[in-house]
Amino acid sequence: MKATWTAVNSSEQLQRSSHNVAAIGSDVYVFGGELKPRQPRDDDIFVIPIKHPDGKDTTVAKVTTSTEAKRPSPRVGSAVAKLGTKLYFFSGRGGEAMAPVKEQGALWVFDTSKSDWKLESPSADQAYPEARSYHAMTCDGEKTIYVHAGCPEKGRLADLWAYDTHAKTWKELAGAPGTSRGGPSIAFAEGKLWRMNGFDGEKEVGGSVDCYDLHSNTWSSKTLDADGKAGPGARSVATLLPVKIGGKTYLVTLFGESDPSSLGHQGAGKMLSDAWAYDISADKWQQIEAEVKGGGSAPAARGWFDADVMEASGGEEIVVSGGLAEQNERLGDTWLLSFTNQ
Repeated sequence: MKATWTAVNSSEQLQRSSHNVAAIGSDVYVFGGELKPRQPRDDDIFVIPIKHPDGKDTTVAKVTTSTEAKRPSPRVGSAVAKLGTKLYFFSGRGGEAMAPVKEQGALWVFDTSKSDWKLESPSADQAYPEARSYHAMTCDGEKTIYVHAGCPEKGRLADLWAYDTHAKTWKELAGAPGTSRGGPSIAFAEGKLWRMNGFDGEKEVGGSVDCYDLHSNTWSSKTLDADGKAGPGARSVATLLPVKIGGKTYLVTLFGESDPSSLGHQGAGKMLSDAWAYDISADKWQQIEAEVKGGGSAPAARGWFDADVMEASGGEEIVVSGGLAEQNERLGDTWLLSFTNQ
C-alpha cells in the first residue's frame, strides 16, 4: 500500500491534543483539546479550508458563530461524528475538577452551513449514555450516531449506544467484547461497526478487530498478529477510518500511543508513527509505505490526535491534525495522507 504525506500547515492556534477533527467537503474543523495538561485550551471552533490538492496556501480561521452565547464549554477528550453538514459532539471532560461533562445525554451540534451551535437534548424519560471522555464516535451516514466506551468518573467502559438523530432517542446496544477501555477507535463501514485498540488501565489493547452486526446486535472478533510486522501493534488514542482505495474499502489505523507514560496524563508515553490498512473483504493487513511530498521529514510520531476522511479530486484522503509528541509537546501541524493505489 503506497501513499504520500503532504504538509498542509502548522499553526500555533491549532497546537493541542485530545481534540476533535472533522472534514466537511474541503473544510477541516478542529474543536477542543488542551495545550497544557488538564487545562482545556478554548471553546472556539477553527476551520482549515483545504482547497488545493497540494495543501498550499491554506490558512486557519476561527469560526465566528451566529450564537456566541450558546456554545459548548471548553473540554478535552470529547468525540465527534459528522452527518451531512452537521458535527455532533458528545461529552468530554472539563471544569476545575476536569470531570466528565454531564449534559443529560445531550449532544452539541455545530451546523457548518450556518456556523451555528445548538445543544440537542434527547426525548424525555429515556436512558442515555453516562458522561465520559476519551470515548469513540462514528456515524452510519444516514441518521444514526454511535458512542462507544471511554472514561467515566471512575474506571472505563465497554458499552455501545446508538443515537437516532431523527427521533432524538438513545438506545443501548450490546456491549463490546474484551476489556473496558479508554481511547479506543471505531468506524462504520460496509454496513457494520468496527472497533479496535484502546487502553484498559494497565496496557494498550491490540490483537483483534471487533465487528458489531447491527441486525443481530452481536459482536464477532478477528484476531491479528499485533507485532508491528504482520499487523499493527497494540495502541490507544489512535484512529480507525474507512477509506475507499482502488474500489475497495479499507480500515486505516495510524499513529497512537503504544506504552503509557509513568506520569499518566501529565506525560507522554511511547508514540507510534506507522500506518496500516485492513482489507475488509480479504481479512488482510498491510503496512502503508508513505513518502513525503517534496521530501523532508515525515509527520512526528504522536497520540492523542484526531483525523478524518475527506474527499479529494484523486479519491479519499486522510487529514491528521495536532496531537501529543513523544517529547510531551503538543503539535499544531496538519497533514494529508493521499493513496497512490486509487
